Parts: sequence; structure tokens; C-alpha cells
Amino acid sequence: MNELTTDIKALHEETLNNLKTSKANNTLRAYKSDFKDFGIFCAKHGFKSMPSDPKIISLYLTHLSKSSKISTLRRRLVSIGVVHKMKGHYLDTKHPVIIENLMGIKRIKGSYQTGKKPILINHLKQIINVINKQNIEEIVKLRNKTIILLGFGGGFRRTELISINKEDLEFVDEGLKITLRKSKTDQYGEGMIKGLPYFTNKEYCPVANLKDWLKISKIKTGPIFRRFAKGSSLTKHRLTDQSVVLIIKDSLRLAGIDNNNFSGHSLRSGFATVAAEAGADERSIMAMTGHKTTQMVRRYIKEANIFKNNALNKIKI
Repeated sequence: MNELTTDIKALHEETLNNLKTSKANNTLRAYKSDFKDFGIFCAKHGFKSMPSDPKIISLYLTHLSKSSKISTLRRRLVSIGVVHKMKGHYLDTKHPVIIENLMGIKRIKGSYQTGKKPILINHLKQIINVINKQNIEEIVKLRNKTIILLGFGGGFRRTELISINKEDLEFVDEGLKITLRKSKTDQYGEGMIKGLPYFTNKEYCPVANLKDWLKISKIKTGPIFRRFAKGSSLTKHRLTDQSVVLIIKDSLRLAGIDNNNFSGHSLRSGFATVAAEAGADERSIMAMTGHKTTQMVRRYIKEANIFKNNALNKIKI
């Protein structure tokens, strides 16, 4: 009997571990952060947060709707449901009192979301030009330029960008092959390969700049984008995704561009927007960005063609 109990306990612990590892660490942190906010709301109003029920969730979403976007409400709902499941509690997040309330909030607020601005070709050139003029060490310039050019050219998420190792690179006659071993939409590590051709203009070419960066940094193995110690001494420590955001925003500021509406996502959305403007179809854009659905890619294409396919162009005045 004791042996059976021990086996069940071990299976229970292994199952909990499987549930935890089924999600990326960043995703788990987001779930916990969202649930913490829900817990504060419940404590303030005398509600029980675990286990909770649809009526309390609905009240929380109404409270949240006063200052948050619809997308935030949906994310919080998912987080609360996942945390309940991980703790062994059932919560019906599809309950009519929740769904109907969300629909009502959506009608009142509207669901249009203002996204962060994409970094377009003119921005990209301004950024690279201003980095070239910076009074800093050449090795620092080259790292920052390569991050921005590679992030744009490969349509990378910033977490994907910093995850690249030297072993993931293969230079070929046509350009560069990058093996992406895991991403936000590929949690099981099936991987994908991105191909970046050489640009005509070497100054703005991600492949040429990456070659120069690897040469000057002498990186032979491990992460290709690393932190600097004081001064310009390159460490073995992988750069953080937040550092990528700071590099982007700082470069935009130096180029005289208001950086408030740009983010780490701006390189990725910039690639998709520019590719759409150039006539690339959604399938080829998705092959590079790794989007699993067409919804967001079609939004980029729609925005890119807002003037190109404008009916007003047919009117002659």
C-alpha cells in the first residue's frame, strides 16, 4: 500500500512538472503576474481567488475594463483559467456570464487596438547611419547594427533574436541560413530555418554585418549577441530581450525619431509591413516571421496597401 502511495505521489509530482514545462518561462511569469492582479482585486473586495467562480471573474473583467484594452482582459482571463488548472481546480472560462459580459464590454469600448509603430526602411537607414557616426567603440557599433539589421531582415521576435547561437548559423553562397530551435509559437522545439539573402547595399545588409560582427567579436560558439562589461569588453553572457528594446529605442532617439510608439516588436512588424508593401504574399511573409495564423499578417498587408489600393487614386481632380 505504501509503495502504491509513493508511486501515485511520484506520478502526481511528475504531472505537475509536465504542466509547468508545457509553457515557456516567460509565459508562466505572465500568468503569475496576471493572477496576482486578480488576487489583489479579490482580497480588496472579500472574494476568494482560488478556486473562484465565473461571477467573480466577470466582476473582475468589468473592473479591469475601466482602464485596460480588450486584449488585456482576454489575456487575464486565460491566465486565471490556466493557474486554476495548474492548481487542480476547474474554472469554466466559457461560462455565459463571462462571455456575454466580454461581448458587452467589447461593444461599449470597441476592439480596435493601436499597435506599436513598425520600423520601416527609412527608419532603418537613419538608425544605421546614426550608429555609424556614434563616438563609441567599433565593436559596440557593430553589435548594435547587427542586432537591428538581423532583427528586421529575419522578422524576429526579440526573444528569438537573443536565442541564436553560433551553431545555428550556416553561411551559404546565397546568404545565411539560421536555425531557430524554439519560439513563442513553437513551444515544442520543432524548429524552423530562416533564409536571409545578401542585400545589394552592404551597409544595410544583415548577412554582411553579421559576418563582420563574428569576425571582430571572435565568437566561435554559444550566443552571438552578448553583453559588454564596463567599457567594450565582451562577456560570455547572453543579451537580454529588454536590452534589445533599449538598443532600438536609444538608436531611434539618436536618429531624431520619437521612440515612444516603437518597441522590440517594431523590427518584426517593420519587416512584415515593408515586405507587404513590396508585394510579398502572406504565405512568404509567414514563412519568414513564423506566424501560425494569417490574422496579423493580413493586418500588416492591409496597412501596407492603405494608399496603394486606395479608391481615391481613381479620382482625378
